[in-house]
Amino acid sequence: MKNRTKQARRQADDEPAGGAVFRYIETSTLLAAAIDDDPKAKMALQGEGHRIASELTFVEASRVVVRRRAINDLTSAQERTAIRRIRMFRNRCDLLALTERVFERVGRPFPVEPVRTNDAIHLATAELIDEQPQLVTIVTRDRHIRENAIALGFMVE
Repeated sequence: MKNRTKQARRQADDEPAGGAVFRYIETSTLLAAAIDDDPKAKMALQGEGHRIASELTFVEASRVVVRRRAINDLTSAQERTAIRRIRMFRNRCDLLALTERVFERVGRPFPVEPVRTNDAIHLATAELIDEQPQLVTIVTRDRHIRENAIALGFMVE
């Protein structure tokens, strides 16, 4: 990721001041766009900046689609559409691996506890992007992630 963030930083030199260079996409926004066809979520996914997501984002999103189809909460057509949208978005992101550093960070407290495990993994991943928090926007619909991201100094959308 370090080479990619350096490349994105060089590209960001021409961007207007005040905007985030990196956009960490959390699962809740991806699902709102892919399954619920939510216009605000879709706009958030298309926002300016270098899109980054954890591998966890796509694992969670795929699992939700499978689960919702199994309980007949999605039709087969909706399932296909959601899977296609998730795959397309994945191809437009840089993926961050679930590393030992992420798991070590997850084991320490966050500013606003309690934090669920998957939310802690997202927060830890965002913290390890290797950039100042002011340069990263966390794109989420999750209250726990939002509160912690703000407390950690990230911009939130």
